[in-house]
Amino acid sequence: MNDDYLWDKSGEPDPQIQELEDILGALRYQPRPLKLDGSLSARWRNYVALLAIAATVAVALLAGSVWLNIRSEEPSIPAVAYVAPAPPIPGLPLSVSTPLVPKRRPLIRVKHDDQEALAAKQQLMFALRIASEKLNTAYRRTQTPSQIKNQHKAG
Repeated sequence: MNDDYLWDKSGEPDPQIQELEDILGALRYQPRPLKLDGSLSARWRNYVALLAIAATVAVALLAGSVWLNIRSEEPSIPAVAYVAPAPPIPGLPLSVSTPLVPKRRPLIRVKHDDQEALAAKQQLMFALRIASEKLNTAYRRTQTPSQIKNQHKAG
């Protein structure tokens, strides 16, 4: 068998290789010219890409508007209920019938603000734990007597 024939088709071919080439010849690569026409499938692919971009922008705008609406929305149920004072009873002094209690503003808490406050508190506590550990380590290192090891006399 001639190895040169396998690489550059020079030399005499081996009969078994020649037979194998004839059998597999139908599966050989056959170059075809490139077709660049404005077919319907190419135009359809362009529209699909544009529709995907438009849908992504629409979903992003919708999600942003919902997020802003939820952030600015106040709870519909007040946190503190007010009761109208009873009408004064005739014959009783004013101070007994209507107590002079200043009106309080209702306490309105938004869940989002509570979550942010909780997250900030957790971050602060984590930072304080780290700082405490660092200070404890530094304190322990300064309080232990320093021992110089592996020092030899220069001689």
